[in-house]
Amino acid sequence: MRNISVSTFINTLFSLVFILIFTALFLFISWDKEYQKVEQINRYKLISNLLLSTAKLKLTREEEKKFYKDFEIRPVSIDETKLLLLTPHKVVAENQSVYGRMRIFSIGKNRYIYLQRFGYNFMLQDKKSYKARLTITIIIAVLISILFLLLYIGIIKKLSPLKKLHRQIEEFSKGNMHIKINQRSSDEIGKIAKSFDDALHHIRSLLESKNLFMRNMMHELKTPITRGRIAIEMVEDGASKEMLIRAFERMNQLIGELAYIERLTTQGFQPMLEKVAIDTIVEEAISLLLCDKERLNVTLCEEVILTDKKLLTLAIKNLLDNALKYSSDEYASIITSSESIKVVSKGKSLEHPLNYYLEPFTQEEKRNSGFGLGLYIVNNIANILDYKLKYYHKNGDNIFELTLIV
Repeated sequence: MRNISVSTFINTLFSLVFILIFTALFLFISWDKEYQKVEQINRYKLISNLLLSTAKLKLTREEEKKFYKDFEIRPVSIDETKLLLLTPHKVVAENQSVYGRMRIFSIGKNRYIYLQRFGYNFMLQDKKSYKARLTITIIIAVLISILFLLLYIGIIKKLSPLKKLHRQIEEFSKGNMHIKINQRSSDEIGKIAKSFDDALHHIRSLLESKNLFMRNMMHELKTPITRGRIAIEMVEDGASKEMLIRAFERMNQLIGELAYIERLTTQGFQPMLEKVAIDTIVEEAISLLLCDKERLNVTLCEEVILTDKKLLTLAIKNLLDNALKYSSDEYASIITSSESIKVVSKGKSLEHPLNYYLEPFTQEEKRNSGFGLGLYIVNNIANILDYKLKYYHKNGDNIFELTLIV
């Protein structure tokens, strides 16, 4: 019940209500038919017994009229009786008592009572309507059904803005930052929509401020770093010069990685998918490392996959870079298949869960190189490409695996 949607719950509930209404109506009609049949027979018996017991008595004209009116019956003439007896008919019930014999039969929709006693016989037509109660029951059932139908329509109409709000939230989650929610109602749904619209506006403002800050910061830092790097070239060679060069290069590298992260995390960023061989991507990633290829053990497959070549190349480059930095023997391996890419290196198991290292600026231990952004970038790329980044430690090896098929 917890996982069922509101619309499904309401549809199911009202479907059950309508089924119960029509089931109850069907059972009532069936029961009422049987009850009316018994009631009719008892009524006919009463009429028969009263008439047969008083057959020898001479009732006045007024007493006869009153009797017929009270019991809603009509006496049938002798000629009509003879004709009706010759007409094909269906016997409904027969009864024999001390007063005489009663036979009930129907012709079409009409019912007749035929009474016999020692040569005294006559016929009566039943004028009482038995459909009134059934008609009232059906009318009540229809009115209740209409009431529930109107209630259902009202609830569905009241909840319809939620579907629109849900679609807009989904659009926002996909990166559409220009959604404007216009819900004018003042009920709870309208208040939720207004709160969400206010939140969207606030988030847009924060993202614009963040992007502006990042761009300004990187622009402002680029100039002094470039000037400092040029100025260092004028300094005599020595340990201080090398240390300054490394510092400026690290700052320049940090700005480059921050710029790429800012691009990756921008709402609405879409990868450029193309068919490319996995071995081509791995070779380009290795070339970006600018390291001794002898330190890498490469096992490649020739499978072709649909991916963003630049993004996956950068992810593999960062995984290889991490593996070489933290490897106990300064070697690393990469194993590829159509389903995954594994980067393996010797070393002790990570002290924290993988999620800890997926945050920016987190490292297993402080090193002279690296900013703790590698796995953060890899994880963002994996999310964009619908891949999954896994980690496990096996037989003294740290294994980072990019699962290409989720």
